[in-house]
Amino acid sequence: MDFFTSAPITSSLLLANVVASMIGFGATDFINQNSLWIRPIREQGQWHRVLTSGFLHVNGAHLFVNMLTLYYFGPPLETVFGSTGFAILYFGSLLGGSFWEVVDKGRQPDYRAIGASGAISGLMSAVGILFPFATIYLMFALPIWAGLYALAFIVISFVYSQRENTMIAHGAHLGGAVAGIVLTLVLKPDAFGKLMDQIAQQFG
Repeated sequence: MDFFTSAPITSSLLLANVVASMIGFGATDFINQNSLWIRPIREQGQWHRVLTSGFLHVNGAHLFVNMLTLYYFGPPLETVFGSTGFAILYFGSLLGGSFWEVVDKGRQPDYRAIGASGAISGLMSAVGILFPFATIYLMFALPIWAGLYALAFIVISFVYSQRENTMIAHGAHLGGAVAGIVLTLVLKPDAFGKLMDQIAQQFG
C-alpha cells in the first residue's frame, strides 16, 4: 500500500500497462487498433496510436522487462520530479519515441510497433543524468554505472536504428532516450551542473 501512496503515477502506469497488455494478449483486433502502425497514422490520421501503442506489449517477457524497470526506477524519479513532473517525463519520452518512429519509418507503411520502451528509455536517461554513478545490473549480473549505461544505450540504439527490417523498435528507444534527456534538463535546470559536479568528484 505504501508503494501506491508514495508513487501514485508509477503505480498507475504499472497497472495501466499490465491491464492493457493482458487485454492485447488475447485480442488481436485490440492490438491492430492501437499499435504504432504507420499506414493508418499517415493515411487516416489515427494519431491516438502514438500513445496507445506504449501500453501494449508483444508477450509476457516484453511486459515484464519494461515493468520491472519502471518498478525500480519510477519511484525515485517520481520523488525527484514530483508526480506531475514524472508524468511529463514519462509521457513526453513515450511520445518522443513514437514520433521518432513515425518520422523514421514514414516510408514503411506496414511497419508496426508496440511497447513502453520509448518511455522506459527516457526514464533511464533521467537516471543516468541524476544518478550517473548508481550501479545497475545488466541481466541481473553485470554491474555498470547508470550514466555509462544510458550513454551506451543511446549509441547502440542509434546504430541499430539505421538498419532495415529490425524486429526491435530501436528508433523508439533512441527517440525516448533523447526526449528523456531534454525533459530532465528542462524540468531540473540544475541537473547538468550537478552531473558535472558528480563527474568531477568521481574522477577529480
